Amino acid sequence: MATSDVLDRTANGSTTQPLAPRRRGGVGRRLRTARTWTTRRVLVLVLVVAFVFPFAVMFMTSFKTSDDIFSSPPTFWPTEWTLGNFSDALDQMPFWRYLGNTLLISGLSVLGTLVSCPLVAYALAKVKWGGARPLFVVVLATMMLPPQVTMIPVFILWNKIGGVGTYLPLVVPAFLGTPFLIFMIRQFLMAVPNDLLDAARIDGAHELRVYWSVVLPIARPALVTAAVFQFVWAWTDFLNPLIYLNDASQYTLSLGLYSFFSEHGVAWGPLMAACVLFTVPAVLIFVFCQRYFIGGVAQGALK
Repeated sequence: MATSDVLDRTANGSTTQPLAPRRRGGVGRRLRTARTWTTRRVLVLVLVVAFVFPFAVMFMTSFKTSDDIFSSPPTFWPTEWTLGNFSDALDQMPFWRYLGNTLLISGLSVLGTLVSCPLVAYALAKVKWGGARPLFVVVLATMMLPPQVTMIPVFILWNKIGGVGTYLPLVVPAFLGTPFLIFMIRQFLMAVPNDLLDAARIDGAHELRVYWSVVLPIARPALVTAAVFQFVWAWTDFLNPLIYLNDASQYTLSLGLYSFFSEHGVAWGPLMAACVLFTVPAVLIFVFCQRYFIGGVAQGALK
């Protein structure tokens, strides 16, 4: 359309406007976006395969016979499936006792974390008092100390009060607060509006009532995350049970697996079966929490 025609129509009162020029490069932009997404998916797939492959080899080896395990060249799939490795592992290792001990320690640790860490985080984030900032600095400072620095003094302390040989050193610290989880929950609570808490205080609620009825329901995502972290740490902990537990009947799964490996290091079939028995409960519990706790929290947040 010529420029003079546009001017003439505008002068005559016509409302016709020239069409906007069509943007070019739309197809090319979509192709670049598709290539970017494809590259990202391939990278994620490679990372998934790299992480899952050792567990897949462990799982398949637990069903192999000795001939398949030591065959050359090695094979991924067993030529003959067998459950004898699992029966040997269960006969040579008190698996159910180790599983019960681990669940007891992990459950009490999670309970202690949910009791102590949110309360301290709330005091540091939303309660106005003079020692909040210095105490928060102390919490951050404890995060900078590696556990090897305090290992010997803490062991001497527990030995003097008779805690060595019991589950107390493995459970009680969770009831006293974990610095990283306190920091994480505190940062989450900093985003909670103060007006909401002030409204509850105006209605006559005291601090514990505000904490229980207002703060904890809002902080459910942070609490579930802290519980999952603490459970994984307690489940996979090897050093602390090795230091504080002396009786074999008190061993956790990590110590039981190490003891089984020291006695049957060359029996790769039963050893891989024992590793599967150690891993599967943690995976099942994680899937259960993901389905019924984390998923429920996410759906509640969306509503």
